[in-house]
Amino acid sequence: MSNEVIVGPVAIAGRVWLAPMTGVTDLPFRRAAVRLGAPYVATEMVACESLIAARPEMVRRAAVGDGLPLVVIQLVGGDAGAIRGAAAMAAAAGAAIVDLNFGCPAKSVTGVACGSALMRDLDVAEGLIAAAVEGSGLPVTVKMRLGWDDRAKNAAELAERAQAAGAAAITVHGRTRQQFYGGFADWSAVGAIKAAVDLPVIVNGDVVDLASARAALEQSGADAVMIGRGALGRPWIAAAIEAGLSGRPSLEPDSEERADIVLEHLADSVRFYGENRGARMFRKHLSAYIDHAPWPRSPEARREARARLCRLETPREIASALTSLWGSSVDRLAA
Repeated sequence: MSNEVIVGPVAIAGRVWLAPMTGVTDLPFRRAAVRLGAPYVATEMVACESLIAARPEMVRRAAVGDGLPLVVIQLVGGDAGAIRGAAAMAAAAGAAIVDLNFGCPAKSVTGVACGSALMRDLDVAEGLIAAAVEGSGLPVTVKMRLGWDDRAKNAAELAERAQAAGAAAITVHGRTRQQFYGGFADWSAVGAIKAAVDLPVIVNGDVVDLASARAALEQSGADAVMIGRGALGRPWIAAAIEAGLSGRPSLEPDSEERADIVLEHLADSVRFYGENRGARMFRKHLSAYIDHAPWPRSPEARREARARLCRLETPREIASALTSLWGSSVDRLAA
């Protein structure tokens, strides 16, 4: 099986993609993941009307920069005109792909008839896809769920409509909206969407390691997998899983390499946001890096380290504490 996925005219050199995640896939995280081998990382969810209005937060979420050979901007909205305009802005900013969010389950999003609420009105959803295609002139992909609830699993129908409207690929999270993130993703159910269209289909939900990636691909018949929360604190995970799928050793960075990755990510966060906000924005990543580190070994020590380091205010303090924590831990492990 080829590890290349073709999305319109864009060739993506890998079957393991990283999902758009609000508060996670900002520009520093995307740069770190791409540097570590991820072939596809989307922006945070960008609200179309706020982007058009040039609200600073949405402009920041859509930020592009050096170190991103493939730019994927994810848009969310429920108005065709806003989608068309924001898609045009994404293209002008250098995006290669525009992704539409029809899967977010958050009440703040579904409550304004966006995200997964669009799976309850497929006519509107189809019109939004057509508007994005028209506005951007780029490959447009659609990220959806299986449906709103167990009684309305209509992802296959939406995928067919998306293809008719000009979409270039479909990503399916194997849960309904009403499940939010509870229970388990139903990878086998994604097979019906794969059978319904002639587009690349990407399976999403509960993919966290090589074993789950293999199972998701086998059960769904999908062309690629997309990792969401499993990538937090592990921006290298796409490349590690891709290696395993290709029959190569699926290796994660050693202790020294991880320390370098975290410190570079911190430095990039400071460059992007400024010193004070950069340190604050990095806390979610810092907590996850500590959670996934092999040191400290005991859960209690790890919790203590996470709580202590995430209270630090300046990048210098954080870097010093990390070096002290991980340097001593590495020495103990080597001994």
